[in-house]
Amino acid sequence: MSRLKDKFNESIKPALVKEFDIKNPMLIPAIEKIVISVGAGESAKDQKVLQNMADTISLIAGQKAIITNAKKSVAGFKVREGFPVGIKVTLRKEQMYAFLDKLISVALPRVKDFRGLAKNGFDGRGNYNFGLSEQLMFPEVEYDKILRTHGMNITIATTAKNDKEAFKLLELFGLPFAKGK
Repeated sequence: MSRLKDKFNESIKPALVKEFDIKNPMLIPAIEKIVISVGAGESAKDQKVLQNMADTISLIAGQKAIITNAKKSVAGFKVREGFPVGIKVTLRKEQMYAFLDKLISVALPRVKDFRGLAKNGFDGRGNYNFGLSEQLMFPEVEYDKILRTHGMNITIATTAKNDKEAFKLLELFGLPFAKGK
């Protein structure tokens, strides 16, 4: 078992039960999945760059990323149906905990001038979204092998009923939130 899963079972669950007075153990908030996604933008026109981006995300996540295609044509964005528009990977169970551990203990501390993650990334249903401006903070990524730097959006989906429970869950996991509001 991963370090964060052990921490969840041993210390986070009892803390959440105590703070929110949860009677049913099935209602204890937990992390359900983590989705890493990248919008391809102009890179979608170049298959080599798009594949390099997918390989980089696969390397970061530890699981094969898929290239997503447009479901509808949008003339304003010059996108046709079936045109590649992004890359995504969904992590669950052990891989999810391994990625979260790597994100908290290795990647985020390597960000220059990092002041914490914004607290306004919650969606009202207990899920948290934040973006990273580049992929170079992860130790697996070799600068010489990437064709174009790109950011990514990370969504942490939880079973929490509201943002307060989700915030406390992620805070107990060690996600570095910014001080203040």
